[in-house]
Amino acid sequence: MKITKNGSQPSNKGPLEYFTGVVRVDPLFEAESPARGFGAYVTFEPGARTAWHTHPLGQTLIVTTGCGCVQRWDGPLEEIRPGDVVWFEPNEKHWHGAAPNTAMTHISIVEGRNGHSADWMEKVSEEQYRGKSF
Repeated sequence: MKITKNGSQPSNKGPLEYFTGVVRVDPLFEAESPARGFGAYVTFEPGARTAWHTHPLGQTLIVTTGCGCVQRWDGPLEEIRPGDVVWFEPNEKHWHGAAPNTAMTHISIVEGRNGHSADWMEKVSEEQYRGKSF
């Protein structure tokens, strides 16, 4: 058994090459081998979002606070709110973030394969981000 105490892991800023706007990542857990899952709270300030990306083994998001949006490539922009759970298929190109005027926090759960958990691509344009009013 392993207990990770709240506040024992430092918060990190979302790297500018992968995010637009102010994003904070608070680690929750990283499973030890042979398990390969890890999770974090990710908080997006209003208007903040990820770049387009994929995950080789998929990704689960659990919205905890605020209002946000998600979109898969060639799919509609979808609003997400607390209690919503989003599953992205392995290698499904997508992005997620906060609404323009409201912050949003979600728990992100992914698995790594050979130390690799995400492939980052181009940033989401303003036109793509504003595809729906909130």
